Amino acid sequence: MSGAAGGALAGKRVMVPETRELEVLARMLERHGAEALRCPLVAIIDAPDPAPIEAWLRRFIATPPDDLILLTGEGLSRLQGVAQRAGIEDGFLAALRGVRRIVRGPKPQARLRAVGLGADLSAAEPTTAGVIETLRAEDLHGRRVGVQLYPDNPNAALLDFLRGAGAMPDPILPYAYASKEDDARVLAMLEDMAAGRVDLAVFTSTPQVRRLSQLAVPDRLRAALAATRIAAVGPVVGQALEAAGARVAVMPEDSFHMKPMVNAILAAIGTPGSGEAA
Repeated sequence: MSGAAGGALAGKRVMVPETRELEVLARMLERHGAEALRCPLVAIIDAPDPAPIEAWLRRFIATPPDDLILLTGEGLSRLQGVAQRAGIEDGFLAALRGVRRIVRGPKPQARLRAVGLGADLSAAEPTTAGVIETLRAEDLHGRRVGVQLYPDNPNAALLDFLRGAGAMPDPILPYAYASKEDDARVLAMLEDMAAGRVDLAVFTSTPQVRRLSQLAVPDRLRAALAATRIAAVGPVVGQALEAAGARVAVMPEDSFHMKPMVNAILAAIGTPGSGEAA
């Protein structure tokens, strides 16, 4: 599907590796004239073994922690799904109301709002370092802290900080990543990027970058990234891209999610007078 003729991004071919909100992001770009090249790199799936998650949920209900750190919105959604299938969703939500809820960024905050709750404490920056810096001002000694992790990141820095502050972390990993597009499709997209046939690649998560790094020969990946303007949704993704050899050209100054990123793209490469993303 091509974008609106004469839009701010008319004639621009934009690679979109997003999975969960692929159509949302692609249509935002298409609305401004871009040709969105859909190439979902990572799918989110339930954890292969739900037993440890159910055990964690039952522990959470029976003896609620003092705090719960939510690093991703997907994490809370998956915890709620396991609770629902185990017949303990009401108990989980009731316990959730009574703990101090700490979020890393806007996505877990939005997911809390979806169940009628809010965050008690939000990280100053939506990164693990931001969570740690925010919690440095808190007295954590003796507090029991649930920690929702996400795949491919054991988050030793956060867990070590909590233990060092005298807290007792209880981590849980409620979902997993799986490859989405077949390898041949991804490699073909990288060849298009290296050949200059892609104007912009828009990255929204570190697993997308990790999949490319695992799949592509390093020299070919660097060539593809060097030949293509790169956008990142926020600093964590930007750091992963730079580690892979990219130079990040577009990133929102704050509010690290999709609409600010599209607005940053419009400001960087859109035609004058393009306005804000709808």
